[in-house]
Amino acid sequence: MRKFFWWCAGADDTILEKCSKSEHVKYAGIGATVFFTGLLAGISGAYALYTVFDAAAMAIAFGLLWGAVIFNLDRFIVSTLRKEGKFWKELLQVTPRILLALVLAVVISKPLELKIFDKEIQAILKEKQAELAIQHKALVGKQFGEVDSVKSEIGAIRQEVEAKVQERNKLYEAVAAEADGTGGTGKVGRGPIYEEKKRQYDKVDEELKLLQASAADRILLKEKRISELMAKYDETVAEGQESFSNYDGLMARINALDELPWLPVFFITLLFICLETAPIFTKLISSKGPYDDILKGVEHERTTQEMQRVRERQKQYDTRQAVSEAKFFARTEYEVEAKREEERLKSDAHLEVVRESAAVWKERKLNDISRSPNTAADILNDGEENGYYKW
Repeated sequence: MRKFFWWCAGADDTILEKCSKSEHVKYAGIGATVFFTGLLAGISGAYALYTVFDAAAMAIAFGLLWGAVIFNLDRFIVSTLRKEGKFWKELLQVTPRILLALVLAVVISKPLELKIFDKEIQAILKEKQAELAIQHKALVGKQFGEVDSVKSEIGAIRQEVEAKVQERNKLYEAVAAEADGTGGTGKVGRGPIYEEKKRQYDKVDEELKLLQASAADRILLKEKRISELMAKYDETVAEGQESFSNYDGLMARINALDELPWLPVFFITLLFICLETAPIFTKLISSKGPYDDILKGVEHERTTQEMQRVRERQKQYDTRQAVSEAKFFARTEYEVEAKREEERLKSDAHLEVVRESAAVWKERKLNDISRSPNTAADILNDGEENGYYKW
């Protein structure tokens, strides 16, 4: 386990084996901090994905991946921080990494905050769902205002029928009073006045029957229309309520978390910031120890060896380059010298050819002179004309 935590801290175990026990404990602590930070990040990432997709296998796979990413990043940050005994220089060196750690801490803490304050968030979500349902119902009610209009039309039809019934009843009372002598002419019996009132009553009664039949048909159609509208209204309201009942996704939970008192949430976030930045600050505030000196010496030695190898390779390259240039110059000089020798040989050969030609010409002319004296004078004259004897 100790060597595993050394590996988590990005330390060289062969160097640590040569150091004191305090160095062993220090780097084991740094490695444990890095490991548990990655583990906590994996749990947080898995819960966040499970909240969104509600799939355990996918959440576990993503949690492992996310934890590995955070672990590797923290291990890289800690392992590349070199202790030189200059705190402010080291702090300036790790400032960008601290900012990155702060961002990661906020990302890691948010899903776990959602889990910690789950009951409070559920209460806020239910309240929000109820408010949205009421608002939706009111909005749908405005959209289905035709129902009230149809109900008003039904009421108007019934009022019309009721008015006609009252008119018929009044006529009936007048006819009855005329028949028993309690009203009208005051005579008992069915006289002309009774007959007239009876005709009015029959007419109104017939109109009432027709109106009732027509009103029943119209009311039936309008009630059917109301039933259709109410069924559609109930369906729309039910769809809205179902959508609001699913109002518990990740974004909704984060918005609900923002409505909680900021102080508890801030302390939870601060806790995760401390956990995420713990590996860096642990390495930063730790004093320079034997491990750092040995590591610096090993790195310097390896750097020196590598520079020596680079210088040797450069020297070999320079030697090969010098030899190549020398060969080039020698070959060039040889070619120039060969060219000069060739020109000299050509010149000597040409001179030899001219001499041979002159000797042949001389011998031929001497033979001509020996054969005829006049020929010698012609040859001399010809030589003067051609410039052979001009000095």
